[in-house]
Amino acid sequence: MKFLRLLDENFERWLMFALYSHIVAIVFVEVIRRFVFSYSSIWAEETARYAFIYLVWLGASAAIRDRSHIRIDIIFQFLSEKKKAYFYIAGEVITFVFAALAIYYSAEGVLLTMKFETLTSGLRVSQAWFTFAVPFGLSLLMVRIVQRVYLDVKNIKNNLPVYSGDKMFS
Repeated sequence: MKFLRLLDENFERWLMFALYSHIVAIVFVEVIRRFVFSYSSIWAEETARYAFIYLVWLGASAAIRDRSHIRIDIIFQFLSEKKKAYFYIAGEVITFVFAALAIYYSAEGVLLTMKFETLTSGLRVSQAWFTFAVPFGLSLLMVRIVQRVYLDVKNIKNNLPVYSGDKMFS
């Protein structure tokens, strides 16, 4: 049970750390290879690019979990805690619907790359592994939305203020 809680709290962070470390290492090595040895590899740039795509989608999911995504929240200063909770829930529901539609259309792209056996230019592996980043990230995002709405409803029932996330600037 403790492992599941740890996984729930840090899943995106662990993957983002691994992907970000990969990107930094690859870019560092490739800069040295290009300017010192006048040689570079296409696979390194390609893996860094695809790692960045996964990193972005994992970041979106983590932002939903921590309620740290970009939003215009000036209106929340004028609302009661209960109304604020309903606004948050409405926003999450709208995001969920958008994510569901986007999964539908992005899955079509993954299936097409599988059907036509499209390969990446440098790695020569199935492009589906990388086009899958979008439905994968959106699926995680939807899981985090369900968790966030559950917690908001729980807070409303217990007359507690909803978690509004940490502010970037005071």
